[in-house]
Amino acid sequence: MPQDAAYRNYTEQLINERLNHVQTEPDVEKLEKKINCGQIEEVIFQAECELGLSRKMSEWKPWEPLVDEPPPNQWKWPI
Repeated sequence: MPQDAAYRNYTEQLINERLNHVQTEPDVEKLEKKINCGQIEEVIFQAECELGLSRKMSEWKPWEPLVDEPPPNQWKWPI
């Protein structure tokens, strides 16, 4: 995945923030409050899902140019 891919940048930032909390806070209850995304089990599940998504994103390569031109008004809403 390219260094400048938006998904990579945002995901790395989030993961590094959470990793920093995990490395500095031994108390699970305090860690849950610092991360603020539910119980630690839910945070672990989110991380596993994010890992799966990052693998799919590497396969899909959304940072590459479109194969075909998009249809007119594809990005316009409401039509």
